[in-house]
Amino acid sequence: MCGALLQVRRTLRAGIFMSTKSIPYIVLLGFVFGSTLVISRFSVGQFAPSTYVGLRLSLASVAFLLMYALFPRRYTWPKDRQLWLRAGILGVIGTAVPMTFIVSSLQYLSSGVASILLTTGPAITVILAHFFLSDEKLTRGKSFGVILALGGTAVLALSGESGLPDVTRANPLGYILMIIGILFGNSSAVFLRKYLTSYHVYDVAAIRMFVAALIVMPLSLLFVGLDLSQVTQIGYTALLYAAFVGTFGGMLLFVYNIKKFGATASAMSAYIIPVVAVILGVLFLGETVTAVMLAGMVLIIIGIAIINRYQRIAIPVEPMPLD
Repeated sequence: MCGALLQVRRTLRAGIFMSTKSIPYIVLLGFVFGSTLVISRFSVGQFAPSTYVGLRLSLASVAFLLMYALFPRRYTWPKDRQLWLRAGILGVIGTAVPMTFIVSSLQYLSSGVASILLTTGPAITVILAHFFLSDEKLTRGKSFGVILALGGTAVLALSGESGLPDVTRANPLGYILMIIGILFGNSSAVFLRKYLTSYHVYDVAAIRMFVAALIVMPLSLLFVGLDLSQVTQIGYTALLYAAFVGTFGGMLLFVYNIKKFGATASAMSAYIIPVVAVILGVLFLGETVTAVMLAGMVLIIIGIAIINRYQRIAIPVEPMPLD
């Protein structure tokens, strides 16, 4: 155990302190994603989950289109058919499906619990990568990290922790929706690594956003409708924040961090997100923090730190679908 703790210490020291200039950007990215998760938790009280996701994706898509229109020299409209096909598949399995499931789970789980569960993403990714990527096999060290991270998830699930006030035990549907969303979201990381690494990151992000919006919004209109009668001015403001700051702005900052400081620095934001979500959830939504939540979070963070210590290439947190 002492050896594992020493590995975590080395990982954090190498990751967080490798560049003091990266720290503000790491914290900012963690704040953007964490606060967006809290915003989403608030929004499911006013929007139907699929309506909220569809509108958010549509607005973010408009922002991407504006970048192509306003800065044609820097952002050239993608015409590669193979890129559209592969990024389109990514938009379905890596954005439309996971975002809808995860946002839907926020009807039953607090943003704090959801953010802690989402932190297990890299553990799921390394398991999938073991089976689908020839150069990313599980090692003894990574396996130990995966066991710790998933153990933290099991602690939360088996205790029935919801993080919601006046809810003694979470509805299991919340955990089921969250787990499905995490599985789809992190399978997309493997798909991206295998088929899309040669393409421009911005083009991949834009196409996956367009396709996801074209999938979610029409289906939501067809099966749920568009009832905005319960939405307040604050609700619309929350939607705009989630779309333009959390989704579009978060993606740009995510890409900037990887280019400027590397994937390891970007991955460090995963440790900031649950802290931000827990604090903001308590302050603004009246959510609760329990000893079980803290224990689960500690196990997960230690596990992910160990995984990153043994990972040949650090796995960055997925920017858009998982909030």
